[in-house]
Amino acid sequence: MSERPKNVGRVSTRQTTSAHGDVGLREEAANPTYGDMAGEWKTERLTALCEQIADCPHSTPTWTDSGALVLRSQNIRNGRLDLSTRSYTDEAHFEQRSRRARLRAGDLVITREAPMGEVCIIPEGFRCCLGQRMVMLRPNAKKCDSRFLLYAIQSRAVQDEIKVNEGTGSTVSNLRIPLLEALPISHPPLAEQKAIAHILGTLDDKIELNRRMNATLEAMARALFQSWFVDFAPVRAKLDGRKPAGLDVATAALFPAHFQDSALGHIPQGWEVRSLDQIAQFLNGLALQKYPPGDGPTLPVIKIAQLRKGDSEGADRCNTELAPQYVVKDGDVLFSWSGSLEVELWCGGQGALNQHLFKVTSPEFPKWFYYLWTLYHLDEFRLIAAGKATTMGHIQRGHLTAAKALVPPPALLKVMTKIMAPLIDQIIANQTQSCTLATLRDALLPKLLSGELSVVVGAEKESVVA
Repeated sequence: MSERPKNVGRVSTRQTTSAHGDVGLREEAANPTYGDMAGEWKTERLTALCEQIADCPHSTPTWTDSGALVLRSQNIRNGRLDLSTRSYTDEAHFEQRSRRARLRAGDLVITREAPMGEVCIIPEGFRCCLGQRMVMLRPNAKKCDSRFLLYAIQSRAVQDEIKVNEGTGSTVSNLRIPLLEALPISHPPLAEQKAIAHILGTLDDKIELNRRMNATLEAMARALFQSWFVDFAPVRAKLDGRKPAGLDVATAALFPAHFQDSALGHIPQGWEVRSLDQIAQFLNGLALQKYPPGDGPTLPVIKIAQLRKGDSEGADRCNTELAPQYVVKDGDVLFSWSGSLEVELWCGGQGALNQHLFKVTSPEFPKWFYYLWTLYHLDEFRLIAAGKATTMGHIQRGHLTAAKALVPPPALLKVMTKIMAPLIDQIIANQTQSCTLATLRDALLPKLLSGELSVVVGAEKESVVA
């Protein structure tokens, strides 16, 4: 295989090591003098870097409610495993599907279609088999670092190769095995691969830590909401003569010890029933094609697709000549009411609110209150939308009025806010930080994987030197 040309049509890089043995990245003006000091990059076919490339069995797995996990295309998103939905098969079919490709830690899995070219790495202790249209890549540890290869496949250069050379199936594009094996992968020596993977992986690890923290924080917020507003656990405890669990004496005293009748049945005494659109304002977005980008400043258009993936990368643009209330900022509650119904705390940066999205606000109630009440009714709204005899199910304003919320007295709501608001604020802070780190990672990735920035391998750590 050909070696990567040095100092031809690009910025060259020079390795430097600090007195402490740090790994550095230094970008220098193109100069042939420095060429021999940088690691030699090569471009080789993917198959040359792997011990094994194994296609999955083409048969449909036998599905079960529990058992052995089957990895499917929807479980791989943005270089990571997404197990929010899980599929299972029995042990006999697990063994059958594992004959050709028995996954182990460090293996990569890439999707062949729907979507095509998504890739993830198998972590330690994770037991699964391949579903349909999945391929196992087992890097040769003497030539290629697994995590480096993970990032290399996600690079724009390789993804563009996948798109250009994609095969065709009957209904969707299909990445055929010969084309997959022939993908050109540029790589430096193994030590530099590991250093690059460490730099990018450190950012990804922090993003993943934030995701896990947010899952815990949201679970806590939902559990408190369920206890207070659905199960009425503190009220029932006081009614039974028990001390409400998890509450100090002053907070417990603010919960009533009796129920009253209401249109929703028995609710805590002194609480009020209001419609969802009485506790919050639901601002519908604009038809932003009427605000085309010009020569001046622009904003990314926040549509349902952006809401689902949590950022505005690749979004359409519009001009900024729209009313301030239609500008979306980090921490805003967004609710897609048509098509794919979602309720999210937006943390993907400033943008413009497109039609089919509500921005949810309230001049009277705190964010946690109207966010969790809207989220509480989401499953009900999805059922309504699914029952629509149209190509794109949706809800109407009347459904917001029909959805009810319980409002406690102001003193109790204020104490609840002291407990709940920090959870929601931390979720927003974590997600905003993750978006910043993802932007940094995405800026570094092409420079590191093209050799524009070169990693210097030291004894202690890897770092980026300006």
